[in-house]
Amino acid sequence: MDKFEMADRTKRFALKVLKLADTLPRSRSGMTIGNQIVRSGTSVAANYRAALRGRSKAEFIAKIGIVLEEADETLFWLELTEDAGLLPSEKIAELKGEADALVRIFNKTRSSAKS
Repeated sequence: MDKFEMADRTKRFALKVLKLADTLPRSRSGMTIGNQIVRSGTSVAANYRAALRGRSKAEFIAKIGIVLEEADETLFWLELTEDAGLLPSEKIAELKGEADALVRIFNKTRSSAKS
């Protein structure tokens, strides 16, 4: 997958996160998790784009580190959504799988860029 395909993939992920957040209950917990997951899920795509525009290898590595953190945080909020029973597991499963895949990809990307 090239950098443009990954940029598109992270954007699609952000859009799916937005749609999922809109289905959360309007309770205090649902709104809190919704706000958090929207921030972290959309940040994956935004920071990946920023990483691609990095002016140096060090800046790229730093930005990819942020992308990794945000993908992992999104995975956490998805797990918490499921554990709190705010949405059924089957509604979250695909997005959790993609968040996990992105964490693995960006962890490898950061490691490769460092060496």
